[in-house]
Amino acid sequence: MQTLIFNTTTKSIKVYENYTSENQKILMEMSSIPTVKVCEGFYEVIQSDEFEKKYPVLRLPISNTNMVITK
Repeated sequence: MQTLIFNTTTKSIKVYENYTSENQKILMEMSSIPTVKVCEGFYEVIQSDEFEKKYPVLRLPISNTNMVITK
């Protein structure tokens, strides 16, 4: 099971493998993330560029991913 942590203040995400207090291996880290969409069967990570154009950059299956939203 992987864990997606979305920080709404810094607009960033981190994806951890088997997130526990002892094990915090980061699989992916991204910034400039205005939102994470909940779609049918997956979370879609949306990134924005310097021109404020938004586009999807990552999809994670809901069945295999816990999502935590922080401020």
